[in-house]
Amino acid sequence: MKSEPDAYSIDDLKRDGTEPWDGIRNYQARNMIRDDMRIGDDVLFYHSSCKVPAVAGIAKVASEAYPDPTQYDPRSKYYDEKSSEENPRWFLVDIAFVRKLKRPVTLKELKEHPALADFRLNQRGNRLSIFPVEKKHWELILSLE
Repeated sequence: MKSEPDAYSIDDLKRDGTEPWDGIRNYQARNMIRDDMRIGDDVLFYHSSCKVPAVAGIAKVASEAYPDPTQYDPRSKYYDEKSSEENPRWFLVDIAFVRKLKRPVTLKELKEHPALADFRLNQRGNRLSIFPVEKKHWELILSLE
C-alpha cells in the first residue's frame, strides 16, 4: 500500500496505531480491498511521490473491508455523488502499525535488483496504490533492509 508521506506516513501510522485506509478511488484497487484483503494480512507500507520513494515499514490489515465513509461526505475530496449507503461504491480496510524497516528500501534499489524485475511496482504502467506482493518478493525486500 502506498501513501505520500506528507499526507500520511509510516510515522503517522506508528503514532496512531491503526488507521482507516480511505480515499481509494480506483476500481481494481477497490476490488482487491473488498475481495482479497483479510484481517492479519501483512502490508508493505510504501512512501511515494516524495524525494526518495521507498518501502518504509510493515503494517497489517486490521479489519474486514467496509464502506469508505468519505464517499458520502460532500465536504470530502473523496466524495462520490453516485454512491449511497444502500449501494456503496468504495471500500476500505483499517491497517495497523507493525514496525518501521531498519532502513527504507528505495525504489532505486527495487528497480536495480535483478530478482525484482517481475515485481509489480517495477512494471511499466503500474499506477495502483494497492497491489498484492508475492512471497518471494516480500522476503527479498525485507532482506534488503
